[in-house]
Amino acid sequence: MSTPIPSILRLPALPDWLWAPVNAVQLVFTLAWTAGWITLALLVRAFSGGPRLPLRMAARIWAPGLLTGAGARLVVEGDGRIDWSKPYVIVANHQSVIDICALFRAVPVPLRFMLKAELGRVPFLGWYTRAMGMVFVARGQRHSAVESLRRASEQVREGSLCIFPEGTRSRDGTVGRFKLGAFQVAVDAQVPVLPVAIVGSGRVLPAAGFRVRPGEIRVRFGAPIAPPPADAPQARERLAQDAHAAVSALYEGRA
Repeated sequence: MSTPIPSILRLPALPDWLWAPVNAVQLVFTLAWTAGWITLALLVRAFSGGPRLPLRMAARIWAPGLLTGAGARLVVEGDGRIDWSKPYVIVANHQSVIDICALFRAVPVPLRFMLKAELGRVPFLGWYTRAMGMVFVARGQRHSAVESLRRASEQVREGSLCIFPEGTRSRDGTVGRFKLGAFQVAVDAQVPVLPVAIVGSGRVLPAAGFRVRPGEIRVRFGAPIAPPPADAPQARERLAQDAHAAVSALYEGRA
């Protein structure tokens, strides 16, 4: 069953020469909207004593605002069969930065992300992501990565964590090879993996540049995958293989 989430804005068809100024306005709106809601979220976080409320603000206000500003229509499939009272390691394909907005909006519970460590050092954005309890991984630094995965395994028991296991945004629309870190988190925490396919986000906002075009984004949820026992041979490799197959099938509309 599909759940369309309406967008307020319907951008008309425009001649090619008009898209550059329209995208410039959209970029200014994106930066201003994000800065404003980050500021408010940090204030709410300080006075509420926890990240739950500001994370829901991201899902109910910030993300819908950016999806609307992009002229994106969000359709969610399969969410009704998920028991959202349980935590999951959510693994999704990744084509665009707007994927984060789509997932915030589609997942009906507070959601954290695993992010590359560089984002935690960006002024303002870093303050927000750290205050919300996002998990950071330093690529190429084994000791730091192991520690980050340990923290993620502890944290996911308290609430769902989203990871993009491809490690980067796909340029050609295919589902790339999955890195194993996300699945080590699920195995260590003994938390199910929830496969998710995001379709259409790369056409709305491609991986390179800020070339926004109106369109439909579909978020398809699959069936949770129970992790093998932590002491099972090649536990994370098996889990990664199963998750990749599930995400690929969802992406191609075979599940």
